[in-house]
Amino acid sequence: MFRPMRRNDKALSEQETLELLQLCPSGVLAVLGDDGYPYTVPINYVYDEENGRIYFHCAKVGNKLDAIRRCDKVSFCVVGQDKVVQQEFNTHFRSVIVFGRARIVEDDARRRHALRCFNRELSPDYPEEGEREITISRERVCIVEVEPEHITDKGMTWE
Repeated sequence: MFRPMRRNDKALSEQETLELLQLCPSGVLAVLGDDGYPYTVPINYVYDEENGRIYFHCAKVGNKLDAIRRCDKVSFCVVGQDKVVQQEFNTHFRSVIVFGRARIVEDDARRRHALRCFNRELSPDYPEEGEREITISRERVCIVEVEPEHITDKGMTWE
């Protein structure tokens, strides 16, 4: 169903792949947009290592959600490192692409869980303020969960 990586010698280890997903603060989500055009949008996200899911939040209306409602298949890419090496005429980078299914999280307990993941990742020094923000904003935002079906990665040696 998914193509094998052409340059297997550039594959990252599973640990390196998961570390990139955990450490990168943003990535690019790709959905099937209007009139069959791909639609990509940068988003901030969290990777929940407990359940292997990616969460992002957004407004309750918009292009992303319309596209996900039409077709739940998405891809999501993060680039953890990127360095042009002039003398090699090359770029060294580490990236991960996740192929999966996106769904809008309706269950309040799962919505709170996702928002707590954001607080732990993005504002770890403000747990009490984060809980207040969850209470205030959780009804105003849409939470989307991406369940990975296939993950591919690529990396170059760093010196």
